[in-house]
Amino acid sequence: MNTDARRQLRPTDVKRLNRTWRRRTEDRLALLVESVTQPFNIGSITRSAAAFGVDHVWLAGNATPLTHSNVRKTALGTERLITWEPAVPVADAVRAAREDGYRIVAIELTGDAAPLHEAPLDGDVCLAVGGEDHGCSPTLLAAADAVAYIPQIGRVGSLNVAVATAIALAEARRREWAR
Repeated sequence: MNTDARRQLRPTDVKRLNRTWRRRTEDRLALLVESVTQPFNIGSITRSAAAFGVDHVWLAGNATPLTHSNVRKTALGTERLITWEPAVPVADAVRAAREDGYRIVAIELTGDAAPLHEAPLDGDVCLAVGGEDHGCSPTLLAAADAVAYIPQIGRVGSLNVAVATAIALAEARRREWAR
């Protein structure tokens, strides 16, 4: 076995690898984050957004801003790599995302939700996630073009919002790269 292939990449190698994936990326990806209040969750979502090349984040409801000190602690400086809007009513955030050319796909457990791996994630998509306790509001769900859920086989009913967001972002990019 070649042990050189198994060593961790140096920072310059990581940059080169990331540049290769960026060249394969054309679709725009955005986030609408509604009423996520825990700074740790907002910071984690911010880091995932930066990692997966999210173009813009719209905050809605009472979502904690990216300028909060505990958000910045978790985000580790990645908040400077994405553009974002301060929280507005969710209808205004949806309207802004649509005016910017995005289709809205909410990540939520609803009766009509498609499994994430079958959801319409092609083209310019704005993934929408909701607060820690109640998920996406009825207003957001009614405004969404589609709803998707993350299939789970364990005995837990749902995922942490930051984890669910990371999974959805990864799936959107994976689907694009597989085309």
